[in-house]
Amino acid sequence: MTEYEAYQEHIRYTHDTYCRIVIRHASFNAARMLAARWKREISLEYLTEEKFVPLSTTDEYFQVPDYGETYPFSVRGQTILLDSCSLAGLPEQTQEEIFLYYFQHLTQKKIGEQSGRARSTIGRHIQLALKQLKAEMEVLSHE
Repeated sequence: MTEYEAYQEHIRYTHDTYCRIVIRHASFNAARMLAARWKREISLEYLTEEKFVPLSTTDEYFQVPDYGETYPFSVRGQTILLDSCSLAGLPEQTQEEIFLYYFQHLTQKKIGEQSGRARSTIGRHIQLALKQLKAEMEVLSHE
């Protein structure tokens, strides 16, 4: 073995030893951190026994509000039962446009052709109706 090869082998052993020491100390630090965390943590069983309260949660965000009654909404011979009477406050023409757009899935252009109006007029009616409904919903949600 030449002097250069011996030096390379020495470097390899030194590096391997250094890596082992670093890994060993990292494992000691991880074990210390886990032990400290375990000392601070409290068992869920202890909490339920202490408070006598079952652990549970409810998510009210997705709950459907109970309106109590339904409102019939009739357009073009079809009746839909709605949970809110908000659409009843809109003009009949706008009610029909909303029905055709959202329930019959007609385009604004086709609705305009059927009613003899421009597509932009139909779009504007729907947009204004949605703004009005949104304002009514915000008032209801703040009550």
